[in-house]
Amino acid sequence: MQYDFNRIEKDWQKYWAENQTFKASNTSTKPKYYVLDMFPYPSGAGLHVGHPLGYIASDIYARYKRHKGFNVLHPQGYDSFGLPAEQYAIQTGQHPAITTETNIKTYRRQLDQIGFSFDWSREVRTSNPEYYKWTQWIFIQLFESYYCNDDNKAKAIEELISIFSSEGNANVNVACDDGIEIFSAEDWNSFSTEKQQEILLKYRLTYLAETEVNWCPALGTVLANDEIVNGVSERGGHTVVRKKMTQWSMRISAYAERLLQGLDTIDWTDALKETQRNWIGKSVGASVTFNVNAHEDTIEVFTTRPDTIFGVSFMTLAPEHELVSKITTPEQKEAVNAYIEKTAKRSERDRMADVKTISGVFTGAFAEHPFTKEPIQIWIGDYVLASYGTGAVMAVPCGDQRDYDFAKHFGIDIPIIFEGVDISEEAFTGKDNVKIANSDFLNGMNYKRATKRAIYELEQLGQGEGKTNYRLRDAVFSRQRYWGEPFPVYYVNGMPQMIAAEHLPIQLPEVEKYLPTEEGEPPLGRAEVWAWDTNLNTVVTNDKVNNETVFPLELNTMPGWAGSSWYFFRYMEEAANRDGVFASKDALDYWENVDLYIGGAEHATGHLLYSRFWVKLLKDRGFVNVDEPFKKLINQGMILGTSAFVYEALFDEKSLNIYLSSNLIDGQNYITSESSKWTELTGIYKSRGLSEEDFSKVTHRLIHCDVSFVNASDELNTEAFKNWRAEYTDAEFIKEENGIFKVKREVEKMSKSKYNVVNPDNIVKDYGADSLRLYEMFLGPLEQYKPWNTAGITGVHNFLKKLWKLYVGENGLKVNTTAPTKDNLKTLHKTIKKVQEDIENFSFNTSVSTFMIAVNELTAQKCTSKAILEPLLILISPYAPHIAEELYSKLGNTGSISTVAFPEFNASHLVESSKNYPISFNGKMRFTLELPMDLSKDDIEKAVMAHEKTIAQLDGRTPKKIIVVPGKIVNIVG
Repeated sequence: MQYDFNRIEKDWQKYWAENQTFKASNTSTKPKYYVLDMFPYPSGAGLHVGHPLGYIASDIYARYKRHKGFNVLHPQGYDSFGLPAEQYAIQTGQHPAITTETNIKTYRRQLDQIGFSFDWSREVRTSNPEYYKWTQWIFIQLFESYYCNDDNKAKAIEELISIFSSEGNANVNVACDDGIEIFSAEDWNSFSTEKQQEILLKYRLTYLAETEVNWCPALGTVLANDEIVNGVSERGGHTVVRKKMTQWSMRISAYAERLLQGLDTIDWTDALKETQRNWIGKSVGASVTFNVNAHEDTIEVFTTRPDTIFGVSFMTLAPEHELVSKITTPEQKEAVNAYIEKTAKRSERDRMADVKTISGVFTGAFAEHPFTKEPIQIWIGDYVLASYGTGAVMAVPCGDQRDYDFAKHFGIDIPIIFEGVDISEEAFTGKDNVKIANSDFLNGMNYKRATKRAIYELEQLGQGEGKTNYRLRDAVFSRQRYWGEPFPVYYVNGMPQMIAAEHLPIQLPEVEKYLPTEEGEPPLGRAEVWAWDTNLNTVVTNDKVNNETVFPLELNTMPGWAGSSWYFFRYMEEAANRDGVFASKDALDYWENVDLYIGGAEHATGHLLYSRFWVKLLKDRGFVNVDEPFKKLINQGMILGTSAFVYEALFDEKSLNIYLSSNLIDGQNYITSESSKWTELTGIYKSRGLSEEDFSKVTHRLIHCDVSFVNASDELNTEAFKNWRAEYTDAEFIKEENGIFKVKREVEKMSKSKYNVVNPDNIVKDYGADSLRLYEMFLGPLEQYKPWNTAGITGVHNFLKKLWKLYVGENGLKVNTTAPTKDNLKTLHKTIKKVQEDIENFSFNTSVSTFMIAVNELTAQKCTSKAILEPLLILISPYAPHIAEELYSKLGNTGSISTVAFPEFNASHLVESSKNYPISFNGKMRFTLELPMDLSKDDIEKAVMAHEKTIAQLDGRTPKKIIVVPGKIVNIVG
């Protein structure tokens, strides 16, 4: 009976679906365990073999925990809003909902065929109105909240309004915008409703404000920093510029300290925690205020080293700083405006990363030093960011390398101070534009004392105070696109109003096309039915807007991270109970939060940070009972593709449509003017119109080709390449003497754009899902990057066939009730021990090796004992569930193997009861003798001396000495 993996896998996938084998219960008496993957965006390309890596790992762990007696929640869903579907809609005119549904069907089919133990009854899709109703609801909770610094938590905005009504705002200690005017209770109560709303926006946890954003004209939307790579959009590689826009923002900065402290309570990798700590960027120092000469304005800077105040010789503002336009002199205006325009084309991330470029422009204005009253030049430079700190720095060239390089480059004075900074006078001896600074009252102090004294003196002047600063900026929450969550917001006299929760969801309207309007409004500006009727509490046509009872709705939509910041709570509620609640108290009390979360490290400063923020807000407001969403987090690595490249000949940087085997360019068969291939090549050059003088000017570049055209020996199917695209139809191929054409191989990210994608459908069809699961784990440690090689999967597939043969022979089942041997038990229990340790340590790759060793040993032992082979199936079932289920049923069992108890390890089976002693004569081993381990030294000697082989070796001689080391050796010296 052969191992028919295709039939077996389809049968068991059907069984699991029909019997809802992996459906979790919210009322189980078992201990709970919640395993979650970062849910996928369903792209049109479907899955490639790199995508399931983390899913397989989480599935192994979920199945293991079921075997260990846990009630496991292992759900799956789709992050189904997003820019790719919208871009496709723009290109084709097809509604994003249609393409998204098509893509989801493909993903579901592919996920099911790999055999994941998902509880599909709890599926969520962020683009479903019944789901984003609750995303809108959470947005309203943020709008209706403020952050109280005294209580270190968010509270209802009504409490703040009550304080304003009775006390004013002079004594409130809350997170808010800078520069809010102080008002009394009498003032507040006299303000118009509109004025009060305007003030409250400066305190709410989500608010409207004019913000510097990353604007991508080609995509027609704002992008987050993590959506930009190397200065261009991650999606499509389009130019990104900085511009000011009125946007919704989230006051995540209020939670900066709690987000830092919370990292100490969760089991995440040190690298991931450090990434978030650096992104939050806590700094302790001082706020210093500099007066601007000839202006009433002041410049506030934050510095961690106020003790270096006497080393300040210039200031640098971010090009976007609001004061730049005010203070720039007429003589410098042209240069400053040109620099600002140039800077707007660089992303913040690029500017932060660029430590080599020195650029800036003098504004022509001067600030006043707080102590010396000397004038200080005010420059702009793109290394200063408007979104970080105050958008201004006090430059201390003698204490900071970047400030020093800037000062040297532009010939600015470099004052030297010798107290409070680690710098020597000799370091500046003989250097240009250097002068000694008068450090006045800081002389003779170490930097800690000098810091305290500097802050004290600044406070006395009214030009500074001690301050803790964070790099973390409030998160821009608006996107100028169609395919996202609509805001539950309408506008009265320009002021945002929330739509009551009972009228949610506010569903996306139909639009003619998915581009911004001709006036530059977001795509929702094209909707004809997009106004809110406050009497009917429903969306109505725009022509009914009268700004009395019918008002315009928000035209922006929410970003992609909105729906993914709380989806883990939605899974907790059984689908049948979701009406009217985002997650019930019973569900939240039972599941609490995610026990194990597996996903990519690239989400460290996006999704993982934002979801932590939202959970803390929901906890503060009493909607959930946990402060962190994910207890343990593991970042899986990446399966890389092995790309194929061909050498293309170029002349004058244009393709000649000539392609050369890689060995002719950089291999052993390197083509030279003396080689026989030269004549063939130059003949083709001439046919392309090149002269002999041109031959030496021909260059070569590597271009990707589809890996499906290449065999295991790296040989290209040139006909397939020619038929691939129209431009290759007339391609010429310079092959090697043996007639083959070799490609060059390189390992890089698996991507459709690199034509190195391997479709899991083909792997499952040819080798089976269990082979795919085992191979992905076998490739290496979960967290590492590793290259895919389809040829390697045959090894694990052959292992599964060998496993099958251990149970099933040509005449059927071989397993019986024979008592296990000592060796059988030893093999089983060392396997139990190793596999359990591996799973609990997430070392899945070494488990696969352990299975192979076990099957080899049991095969050699001719094991047929059910007492051994049945528990072995339970060990293997998390990794290769289909074959395990099939063989388990063949052993006479009913139901699924998935909840059968994990075998108990018994250490006694690994304890050796006997020792196979090497018996040596004069240091040379002559034979071995198995003896009980509990024999005394004398008994070992007696047994050895009485053995017939010893008698034969001695041949009547009496040995001089007998050396016995119990448990190790016996040496007879004669």
